[in-house]
Parts: sequence; structure tokens; C-alpha cells
Amino acid sequence: MKELLKKLRRYEIRIRKAINSHMQGDYHSVFKGSGLEFDDVRLYQYGDDIRHIDWNVSAKGHGTFIKTFKEEKEQSVFFVVDVSASQEIGKQGRKKIDISKEICGVLAMSAIKEASSVGLLCFSDDKERYIKPNKGVKHAYQLFGELFRLKPKSPKTNISRALGQTLAMVKRKSIIIVISDFVDEEYERHLKALCRKHDLIVIHVGDDRETSFPRIGIAPLFDKEAGKTIWVNTSSRKFRDRLDQFYAKNRVILSDLVRRNGGNYLFVNAAEDYVPQLVKLFKIRNSARK
Repeated sequence: MKELLKKLRRYEIRIRKAINSHMQGDYHSVFKGSGLEFDDVRLYQYGDDIRHIDWNVSAKGHGTFIKTFKEEKEQSVFFVVDVSASQEIGKQGRKKIDISKEICGVLAMSAIKEASSVGLLCFSDDKERYIKPNKGVKHAYQLFGELFRLKPKSPKTNISRALGQTLAMVKRKSIIIVISDFVDEEYERHLKALCRKHDLIVIHVGDDRETSFPRIGIAPLFDKEAGKTIWVNTSSRKFRDRLDQFYAKNRVILSDLVRRNGGNYLFVNAAEDYVPQLVKLFKIRNSARK
């Protein structure tokens, strides 16, 4: 655990330094301006976000009024991490599940240092582990320990159920960070609801092995979630095209869905250094909120 924490600290320092340099002294946090609370109302001006119109005040007939917000002093960050069997793909030590846990650890460490409350839900097709949001170093060690020692009970995935559980558990507006390979279906409704209610960040983790199969003819593939072996023709153009299209289409659809509903989306290749991608993500978030 000590070596793991040293590694997470190094990554966190890299992220902070890179963003601090980019913002030229105007940097406060990797979560800068994410938590907002109602402040006041003012008259609507051209270009304002119509989603912030206060219809109750506007209905009084004195004009159209829009809600204004101020940055909250205290923020809550809640992680939703996929620990199902499909996350086990990748090289030893750099499987999707390894990278998902590391990213969660790095960002949780940063949030704890900024005095944010941090919570965690690990899921498969059900709730595998839940840690209630809290602050402080002791809480951080508990969260890291639970996350990295977790042995899931189920190999299956149900993203919709996990997002629904998150909506039910997290009542106050928070930063919700969902980390998964998103190899599942029919979770769109709950994802949209999270975007509307919270500040959503989706981190989509993938690996080259999901599409770069060697051409070795008929071969057995073990489906970890189903717990059975299927035989496929890895040399078949149809098989390879269908596989490529599935992952490419899934990535485009998910990215569009998240961004269209006001969230942030990031794809991370488990075989690559994820720190530059995280830096880019938070540069975009901070620039948008300046």
C-alpha cells in the first residue's frame, strides 16, 4: 500500500503542476468551479443558459429572470467505479481495472487535499462496495484500502443499476466521476439524469486487446462475465469489422451523449500514460469556468 500511495502522489503532483502552469497562476483546484450553489436572480440577457431561468419569479410578470450561482466553498466528490470482469482485460499490472482504480485513487487524493468530501461506489451488476462521503486523511486511507483490496462477488455488469443507485444515494449536488469500460447497454436514461442533477465526469477506459486480435483462425475466447468459452474465427473480416465497429460506435455514442447533456467525457487507453489525458480534461474544465 505504501508503494501504491507514493505512485498516486507522484501522478497527482504531475497533474497539479501541469494545470497550474497552464492557468498561469489562476489555478485553484483540479475541481475548480465545479460545485455551485444558488446565489440570486437577475434579468435574463441574450446568451444566458435558458436552463437557469427561474420560472416562478418570471411568472410574476416583471420580466424573465435567471438564477445566478456562486462557487461552493465545500465540494463533494463521488466516484462510481466499475469492477466487473470485463475490466480484467489488459497487460499484467495495466489492466483496465488497475487503471480505473489508479485514476480513482489519484483524483480522490487531490479532492481530499482540497477538503472535499469523497465517497465511493464500486459496482458489478450490483453494489460491491459503498463508502459514504467524508473528509480527512483517515477517510482517504480507508477508501484506498477498500478500493484496492476489493474482490468482486459478481463478474457481471449493470451500469444502469449503479447509476440509479448513485442518484438515490447522492442527494446534494456533487461532482460525480464514473469510471468504466461501458461494455453494457440501456444506461442512457440514468446517465442523462446524473448530468441534470450533478456535475458529471465520465472516464471511459479501454484497451487495445479488445480490438487488436491476432489472425490465428478459429480460437476460443473466454467470456468472463458469462463464465463460458465461445469459439470465433479471428481471421474473419466480418468478425474483426463487427468488433471494431462495436467499440468505435460505443465510444462515439457515449461521448456525444455525455457532452450533449453538459457533462465531461474522457477516453483513456489502459496501455498508455493517463496523466496527460487527465491534465487535458481539467484544463478544459477550468477554462470553461473562468
